[in-house]
Formats: sequence, structure tokens, C-alpha cells
Amino acid sequence: MPQEDTPLLGTLSASTSQLNLANHFLIAMPSMNDPIFGGTVVYICEHNEKGVLGVVINKPTDMTMDVLFDRIDLKVAEGLRASVEDAPIMFGGPVQDDRGFVLHSPGGRYSSSLSVTDDVAFTTSIDVLEAVANGTGPHRMLVSIGYAGWSPGQLEEEIARNGWLTVSADARVLFDLPIEERYNAAIKLLGIDPLMLASEAGHA
Repeated sequence: MPQEDTPLLGTLSASTSQLNLANHFLIAMPSMNDPIFGGTVVYICEHNEKGVLGVVINKPTDMTMDVLFDRIDLKVAEGLRASVEDAPIMFGGPVQDDRGFVLHSPGGRYSSSLSVTDDVAFTTSIDVLEAVANGTGPHRMLVSIGYAGWSPGQLEEEIARNGWLTVSADARVLFDLPIEERYNAAIKLLGIDPLMLASEAGHA
């Protein structure tokens, strides 16, 4: 996990003169062959003049929560281990891929945390996992190793080149759906049949 003073990108921009995709899903177009982002859905936590920060939500690693807790030397309270030990850790992106990041339902006070919406917060400090270990953590969460970042203007260019679809995020897709269903569910938020999109990409 990052140190407790790890800065986030900054305060969410209140400007309406620029595209702000905070609390949106980025959905990789089926034609994207990128080995890192192909087939992914990215939840955007922050988008301002400093760039974009997001987390891939549908690319599990081979690490589970119990392995992560062991690595950071956290003991899970008796009776809680079964509820967290098998949860997979996501590959959140290629930036700081040796550190952990947590998307979760709000509640609790953590030392380095960003409130994205009333339903989603983003925490980079280890105290959120300490809370999980002692049974006082958030009810819904997604833990990732690494995050996805874009410099100013970079993501806008990728969207303009039809690399990504964007849609307002749904916390149910983020937290509740099985990992393998999240890509198609995100596409359906656009009112698009995923099979039709794949077919169109195949004929591009």
C-alpha cells in the first residue's frame, strides 16, 4: 500500500469547460489489441487538469486477499477470514503496480481517501485494509494492485480515436457483479448489445 501521505492527483475539478469522466466507466472497444487494456473496463476515480486516474475492475490477478494480508502482515479477526480470503485482487493498471488501491463504499475515516460519489470512495492508505481485517471495513470493496493513469489530454485523444466507450458508472457493476460479467454489463449501460458491438468491430 502507498504511504499514508501518498498524494492523489488533486482535487476533483469543478470546471465545466472540460470533459470530466470521474465516476464513469471506460470500456475498451473490442478492436483494441493492447495487451494491458484490451477487454477491460476502467472505473475513473479522478479527472482534472492534471490528468486521469482510474482502476481496471475486470482483470483479476492470481493474488487473493488472504495472500495480500499475509504479505502486509495483517491478521484477520477470527470469523472474518472466510469472508475475505478468496476475494481476488484486480490488476488495476500499470502505474505503481507494486502498491495497493481500494475502491469501496463510503464510511470510515481513512488517512488518504477520495470521495468520488455518495456510493464510491478511493483509498490509497493501508488503514482501510486494517479496518477490513478487524471487521470494521467497508461493506463493498474492490482491491487492486496498481492503477491506470493518463496525462492531460491523453485519454481524450484515445477516445477521439475510438479506443474507448464511456458511460456513467453503476456501483452494482463495480462491486456486485461477477468479474466475468462486468464488461458486457458496462456495455449494456449504453443500451448496446455486446454481441452487436463485437460484430461491428469485426467488420471494421
